[in-house]
Amino acid sequence: MTWTRKDLPQGFLFGAATSAYQIEGHAFGGAGPTHWDSFAATPGNVVRAEDGARACDHYHRLEQDLDLLAGLGVDVYRFSTSWARVLPEGTGAANADGLDFYDQLVDGLLERGIKPAATLYHWELPQALADRGGWRNADMPDWFAAFTETVMSRIGDRVWSAAPINEPWCVGWLSHFEGAHAPGLRDIRATARAMHHVLVSHGRSIEVMRGLGMGNLGGVFNLEWSNPADDSPGAARAAATHDAYYNRFFLEAIFNGAYPDAALEGLGPYLPPGWQDDFATIRQPLDWVGVNYYTRSNLAPTDGAWPGLKAVEGPLPKTQMGWEIFPEGLYQFLHRVAALAPDLPIYITENGMANPDVVTHGTVEDPERLAYIDAHLDACRRAMAEGVDLRGYFIWSLMDNYEWALGYEKRFGLIHVDFDSLQRTPKASYHALASRLR
Repeated sequence: MTWTRKDLPQGFLFGAATSAYQIEGHAFGGAGPTHWDSFAATPGNVVRAEDGARACDHYHRLEQDLDLLAGLGVDVYRFSTSWARVLPEGTGAANADGLDFYDQLVDGLLERGIKPAATLYHWELPQALADRGGWRNADMPDWFAAFTETVMSRIGDRVWSAAPINEPWCVGWLSHFEGAHAPGLRDIRATARAMHHVLVSHGRSIEVMRGLGMGNLGGVFNLEWSNPADDSPGAARAAATHDAYYNRFFLEAIFNGAYPDAALEGLGPYLPPGWQDDFATIRQPLDWVGVNYYTRSNLAPTDGAWPGLKAVEGPLPKTQMGWEIFPEGLYQFLHRVAALAPDLPIYITENGMANPDVVTHGTVEDPERLAYIDAHLDACRRAMAEGVDLRGYFIWSLMDNYEWALGYEKRFGLIHVDFDSLQRTPKASYHALASRLR
């Protein structure tokens, strides 16, 4: 690796990230059923029909995992809260054990000198709300505001930062248009409404947290560089359309108070009545912008209905996910976000790679991950040298975990998890990072 802390600005924060359903073990502690449990139980949706019932058993191994986090030497831990753990029916009475768990998590971080960075929602919608239409339902902002108040009335006085919803594109498009995530729909009307209600819910959640006296509130957006597959006008149009519904839709709604025309071309007829009146809520002021970045898409045109495009395989080296390694996209997005929200600091809230890591004689060598992190941090350093106000970099993920529809076979972690024994083995990347973060 080509850097140490002294090569980065004073106060630059390093962190690691996880999410609730992917590590906690959802069968424990009184958590209610989620739409991911139902999605995984439906044949063909998830590799080997695996779910998050046990996951990494973080629920019972909290202290051990926090000690590993402290040993890494990070400044920040970005975690999420499970809606169904806190409110098993989505609304109504809270689960005391669930709130106690997040209380213990936050206190454990503070005891170890680590800043708690909370994300309220990372995709595990309570099944009771999914039964009522989930993100398609216009009542979602009210439900999400009530969930926000329940959680943050308990831990909001001690978290360092908070964000409402992780990766709104995944919650809206990937789950309702492509059907790759729960609830597994392929319906443009459902997609348009889900995407809009996610944004209104984000705004309502920010309002609630401000009302509780909280600060350092942000939004977390997954961005994927939209690359024309060739030099044709059709490929250029395909890339522009992809950029509009993937990247610009959510960012421009929050920072410009409008949806891009190239996205409205397909989604506009299906948005809920009166959607134009919701931007005052969507545009709640933020204190920072979070960027989750992994890869690019190479876009080619297709015949047929909007959006009229497909992703094709590109020439660059790929991760275990089949994603191209393209640090230049992160550099470009940092400049784009800085131009869109010039007064706000930026954090890389997720960046990392899946790799087919194995334990050999008690160790895990993962030089590919170190090279990936190094290349993306170099992109960050270039952007900062050119004036981008980037304040931190959080690695996905602390440990191998449940990778949603891909089950347990894709390994993003700095820590290897044996999903039979649940043995934790810090990888070479963990040790290398720890040596540079001290």
